[in-house]
Amino acid sequence: MLPPPITVSSLDVSRLEPLLEKLADDASADLEEELLRATVVAPAAVPANVVTMNSRVRCREQSSGREWAVTLVYPRDIGRPDCVSVLAPVGAALLGLSVGQSIDWPGPNGRTLRLSILEIEYQPEAAGDFDL
Repeated sequence: MLPPPITVSSLDVSRLEPLLEKLADDASADLEEELLRATVVAPAAVPANVVTMNSRVRCREQSSGREWAVTLVYPRDIGRPDCVSVLAPVGAALLGLSVGQSIDWPGPNGRTLRLSILEIEYQPEAAGDFDL
């Protein structure tokens, strides 16, 4: 299955690139691949239904039907409740997705899980919060 098209804010890219330069591991490679295939737009041009850094996203895992909300954060912000790092495989995969899109990602025990984006509960760009 081909990955769905994604949109990423130029501000997010400018903040993530220095992080990627410092790292040289699988997590950074996954994120770098996502950024290379993304359509990059100005922060004010990001549609409100797109997952950006610091977005709070409601998701559903398709096989179990389990729903939950997570905030996509930079590694320095891990430790806050219900956050996922953009360097985690699922975090890198979430960046740039739109409501209604789904992704597959490797879960525990080698199982492939399908995650669907149900809602963007908060997106900094839509709220005009460009300093997060």
